[in-house]
Amino acid sequence: MTGNELGEFLRAHRSRLRPDDVGLPSHGRRRVKGLRREEVAVLAGMNSDYYARLEQGRERTPSPQILDAIGNALRMDDQARDHLYRLAGSVPDARRTPREIVSPPLRHLLDACTSAPAFVLNPAKDLLAANPLAEALFEPFTSMDNLARMTFLDPAAPRFFARWDHFAESIVAGLRHAAGAHPGYPRLHQLIDDLGRRSEAFHELWGSHTVYGKAQDAIEFDHPEVGSLSLVSLSFDVRAAPGQILVVYQPEPDSVTAQAVTLLGTLQATRHRSPEAK
Repeated sequence: MTGNELGEFLRAHRSRLRPDDVGLPSHGRRRVKGLRREEVAVLAGMNSDYYARLEQGRERTPSPQILDAIGNALRMDDQARDHLYRLAGSVPDARRTPREIVSPPLRHLLDACTSAPAFVLNPAKDLLAANPLAEALFEPFTSMDNLARMTFLDPAAPRFFARWDHFAESIVAGLRHAAGAHPGYPRLHQLIDDLGRRSEAFHELWGSHTVYGKAQDAIEFDHPEVGSLSLVSLSFDVRAAPGQILVVYQPEPDSVTAQAVTLLGTLQATRHRSPEAK
């Protein structure tokens, strides 16, 4: 350890890039592996001496704008960029728009989850992807598009959620938590404004200023096809896509609910069976 972890981190990322990777010309044999400091400074739009001081540990308080420019210049992914901010003692840029596209590996994970409904949300509670069990679970709703809209605006919600008041409060608290974490996310604020105008219940709950994020919680459902379900909600950050949350509604093994979930999956498979298979 040298006491200059920020400089070591920048040098390591600089060494991984060639001029061709970033659209710069490369002339002759290079004495250093990867990009030169001056090249990084040009790409980041800053003074080369300032960037050199950062690597050398002589400048330790770069602004978020400087860090973001360096992250772009060095082609850092979201996780590397967050680590860069932490090394500089700063906070990752909250203006960054959350990812809206679910990666193929995450979709494969959803499909591999055959014993529990599972889906992916963004901070605005949009359902970005879901496995067949989640689609079957939310079948009573007019549209499976946004969990907050479904809760407050769909007429199926009060019957579907056996403890609607509790679930509605958790949705609003999660949205308020997300609004603090993503203050520059237009989709989220549009949703909050729309729900506030269209739902008196949402308006009142939003005014309570309750805030909490992901949690493990038991949820009771009343499904028109399989009856009562008691599922534990488990939520996980998707590290490869900041802002996305993987939610799994897990039944107790060998329980009546587990049997009902299996039946729900069978009904869903029957509905979507191809004509050739019938």
